[in-house]
Amino acid sequence: MKLEILAQKENQAIQNEIISKIQDLINYKNLEPGDRLPPERTMAEKFGVSRRNLSKAIQKLEFYGLLTSKPQSGTFIANVGRLAMNGILDNLQELGEPDFKSLIETRIGLELVIVQYAAQRRTEQDLENIKAALNAFKEKLLEGSDSLQEDILYHLEIAKASHNTALNTLIHLITPEIIGIYEQDRICEGDEALSKIREHEDVYKAIEAGDAQLAKEKMDIHFSRLKEYLQELEETSDY
Repeated sequence: MKLEILAQKENQAIQNEIISKIQDLINYKNLEPGDRLPPERTMAEKFGVSRRNLSKAIQKLEFYGLLTSKPQSGTFIANVGRLAMNGILDNLQELGEPDFKSLIETRIGLELVIVQYAAQRRTEQDLENIKAALNAFKEKLLEGSDSLQEDILYHLEIAKASHNTALNTLIHLITPEIIGIYEQDRICEGDEALSKIREHEDVYKAIEAGDAQLAKEKMDIHFSRLKEYLQELEETSDY
């Protein structure tokens, strides 16, 4: 997992460098909306990068509406003003790696919404999946084994039960980063096993009962120690 995260970060840095070079290409060549960029193979050789990373960078710029690709024709500058073009490109390159505090704040915010949808929309199959993940988590915790992956699975099953594809996708996007940080900084160690289990069970029971407000309250309680830790970070850092 750590090697995968390192590889992702390395590729992200390369893709940001590619975006910077595409920006230079647009500005120095004075390319206008509708103008075609050089072929990908040519740009990859010129930039000294792999076609895969170049394609990923172009896809990102397409996602933001800055470039358009046409099959058999090539990649073209979208109909975007120069101010907006450079402003968005600059912002993309300035995006830093999410820190622990940012990731966890995002996770808490998302899950307090997710758990309410899960309580309202869960199916019997969803309940079975959440229960199975909960039981696996309890078993690992009670035997004193590492239960991080089982805990993550439990929360992912709740996200799936929300039947909101956007929220489910967002949780899956930040989960690898969270796992990597937890592997380095196990702030949850030392918590009493029975207390942890009770919190997870309370959330499950609220979802099972279809009580969205109670589910949110129980999830908020579940995150209470984590929020206290974040508060300590606020008081001891320069965030």
